[in-house]
Amino acid sequence: MTRNVEETRRRLRAAASAEFAEHGVDGTTVTRIASRAGINKERLYAYFGDKDALFDEVLTEALEELSRAVAPDGLRFADLGEFAGRTFDYYGQHPELARLLQWESLRGAPPVNETTRVMHYDRKVAAAAQAQRDGVIDDRIDAGHLMFMIIGLAAWWFSVPQL
Repeated sequence: MTRNVEETRRRLRAAASAEFAEHGVDGTTVTRIASRAGINKERLYAYFGDKDALFDEVLTEALEELSRAVAPDGLRFADLGEFAGRTFDYYGQHPELARLLQWESLRGAPPVNETTRVMHYDRKVAAAAQAQRDGVIDDRIDAGHLMFMIIGLAAWWFSVPQL
């Protein structure tokens, strides 16, 4: 039987994503992730190092996927409603992302992939500011606050559905 490393890694990431969304980093175990994936836990250590590194990879991958889905043609905000709608739809199809972000916040560690994420959000704010200068978006609110509000409103429905 040929070992397929990428398939094993994919199964571990999928199992970890589900476990982390349900229980957080501290609330799950490597054993449970491996069991859910149907893979020996030693593979997890071999491919990812440890549970924290796996969480970092799972969240980084989830955020990259969100970015590709929400702004597939780059960051242009000629239609801010389209951006907001795509963000909302993505969270609706992937509610685990909201939970992963909440668990990330609760774990008290520095943000996952912080430098890349800051640069990503800086680009979103710059694109919103450009749309404001172009007269496409109302400029009475700070572009950074506007982006935060749109992302927050879109994700909040899935972060606290009980409300």
